[in-house]
Amino acid sequence: MAGVDSSRVPDNSDTFCTGKDSAFLPFNRCNLPARILGSLRFQQHPVPLTLDGVSTLHRSLFKHLQAMPDAAARAQRFMDYMTVHFCLEALEEAGLEANSKHKRANANYLRVLRGWGFDSSGREGAVLKGWVESRFGLAVQYHQGHYAFDRCKGLYGTNALESQLDLVYTYCQYELALLHSQQSHLTLYRGVNALDEYRVLARDGKRAVVLMNNVSSFTHSRERADEFGDYVIEARVPVVKVLGYYDLLPKLLRGEGEFLVVGGMYEVSINA
Repeated sequence: MAGVDSSRVPDNSDTFCTGKDSAFLPFNRCNLPARILGSLRFQQHPVPLTLDGVSTLHRSLFKHLQAMPDAAARAQRFMDYMTVHFCLEALEEAGLEANSKHKRANANYLRVLRGWGFDSSGREGAVLKGWVESRFGLAVQYHQGHYAFDRCKGLYGTNALESQLDLVYTYCQYELALLHSQQSHLTLYRGVNALDEYRVLARDGKRAVVLMNNVSSFTHSRERADEFGDYVIEARVPVVKVLGYYDLLPKLLRGEGEFLVVGGMYEVSINA
């Protein structure tokens, strides 16, 4: 596939990471370095991804889930566990000052995931992008706003919010392993109005290699994606790069058959 199209990368823009090597950070909290899990080779030949210590710390949860054949019951068990483990209904026990004027009792994993659906460049979007940056070492490529400020504001006064998201990803992978035990990839679609927010590294007709933002929304329906923009990006997404999907938990990401996908380099098809 010919030539890197570097002209599409506005290197002096404050909404893009700058520099050729800025996409992959030197440290993460995953079993593979960012340069590997964010590579094109990883998209083509994925291997399991695990976050440091999460499965070990929460082994009792997954032991109980193994005895539950019903997906809805597992989801409820997961949510109950999150509520108790992170004191989500008793934040004073986690050190929250009851009379604080900056109370953030609703700033939990559910609020972040739902908030992403309303505005991926808002406070919750910045928290989710920051979590991917921290855990997988993939730098944020695009955020319409003040990313660092939004992320700090979103994390302020919360109880281990990024650790909550660690468990969401691990639970998501547990469920996907049951649903797609024989699949390494899912074919997903993303509708966009322009390609300016993507680093198009190479292009040959409809085929392209792009550097996706460190987390993006996709859908399993091409028709649905077509409603969201003039272009539809079709990608074979490694199952291990899905951090959430539309019916993982009740009333979560249901609007458009949505999947939340960890970024990096992808070979995709772009259809106008």
